[in-house]
Amino acid sequence: MRAGRVLLAGSGVVAASAAIAHVVPAATTWLELRCRLTPSLAGIGRPNHVALTFDDGPDPVSTPVFLDELDRLGWRATFFLLGSMVRPAPSLAAEIAARGHEVAVHGDRHRSHLRLTAFSIRDDVARGKDLIAAATGTEPIWFRPPYGTLSGGSLTAASWLGLRTVLWTTWGRDWRPEATAATVAADVADGLRAGATVLLHDSDCTSAPGSWRAGAGSLSLLAELFAARGLGVGPLGDHGIPGRITGRFSPGAPP
Repeated sequence: MRAGRVLLAGSGVVAASAAIAHVVPAATTWLELRCRLTPSLAGIGRPNHVALTFDDGPDPVSTPVFLDELDRLGWRATFFLLGSMVRPAPSLAAEIAARGHEVAVHGDRHRSHLRLTAFSIRDDVARGKDLIAAATGTEPIWFRPPYGTLSGGSLTAASWLGLRTVLWTTWGRDWRPEATAATVAADVADGLRAGATVLLHDSDCTSAPGSWRAGAGSLSLLAELFAARGLGVGPLGDHGIPGRITGRFSPGAPP
């Protein structure tokens, strides 16, 4: 009886420790905390450069509009793609890469990693990575979890797959139904700091319907803002933060 109680208590401690390890990384949801304590994770790079990133594509309705506007501005960016969006539109994912942009991993399905097990997260991220690589002929090196919500499973999966996790330092809140080009640009400006990584969305698949138009319309306004501050614009690969990292786990070993 006594030994059984000790074993049960020990199992409870292990389970509690695993649960804590799973949720603690979610503290990086607080932008100021991650910028201060984990600047590389936040995406802080060269002080005179802005890394421009887009989540949730590719979307045949909206992504081509962004690609054309980026071409007009002479900008290259990093697109964090969803496997569920690449699957029906692989040629569009390939076009993103062919037009000189970085492709990165947002997972397969857009689900909070706090609600998934470590094994489910690994499988989801691996599926997304494989789909993106197959569609674009490019091996992604960057990863951003859905909603920017990290768990212990997120970090372990990224490490196991050789991906570098990057969040953002400022965003346009372009997913809101009330967003406009002006509000998106103002929100980006409000959080703009040296070495910024900017988050926008080239799809409204998880946002208010039609909200992508606010993000697309904001690009010309952002061009004026960045030029006024003497900032260059480009993908994460040009931003001066590390790319691929060596994980603690060998391929074939479960996280």
